[in-house]
Amino acid sequence: MRFPHRRAAGRDLARRLVETAPGGALPRPVVLALPRGGVPVAAEVARALDAPLDVLVVRKIGVPGRPEAGIGAIAGDDPPLFDRRTLGRLGLDEADLAADVARERAELGRRALRYRGGRPAPDVRDRTVVLVDDGLATGVTARAALRHLRRREPARLILAVPVGAPEAVAALRREADDVLCLSQPPDFGAVGLWYDDFAQVTDEEVIALLDTRRPPAGEW
Repeated sequence: MRFPHRRAAGRDLARRLVETAPGGALPRPVVLALPRGGVPVAAEVARALDAPLDVLVVRKIGVPGRPEAGIGAIAGDDPPLFDRRTLGRLGLDEADLAADVARERAELGRRALRYRGGRPAPDVRDRTVVLVDDGLATGVTARAALRHLRRREPARLILAVPVGAPEAVAALRREADDVLCLSQPPDFGAVGLWYDDFAQVTDEEVIALLDTRRPPAGEW
């Protein structure tokens, strides 16, 4: 399955969520996107569920010299979550990545401030949380996000993505109450291969999309 662009993928994902929800609705839903690429997908999901939309900023920690290859991730103020098997295979430990973690934590703070404009993160306690991204490759950022959210005691935690590597999807089923992935191609390769248009999403686009589904202050 290929998708024309992220918004189309979001509409397909939203339809499946509604079809599989008991009675066609999720109780007290809130949609959280992994920025930046997850935001256009999540905006369509939030619209279909008539739910508020916000972001959960997570930053990938890359392999030294190969920043595109995720070896860990950070979410919020949580300590970094590492793939310890890969760390061992590469002969690395956490101290080797301290500078990378500090850099990514600073970027996480910058983005969270810009996207929310100083507003606090939503209170997800006792709510149905739908975490959305545009795809899963290693799943390391989604895992950090799910564990961050689980500690905030949602009533139900759902991970929803249009496409993902089968092994990443299988592993994340242990982290969420439900995982919805529309396509799990065995020859996955990379997320962008499954979109006709996979242009980079800008900060300005993220903010504009969030503004379309952002509830008034105090109404989370």
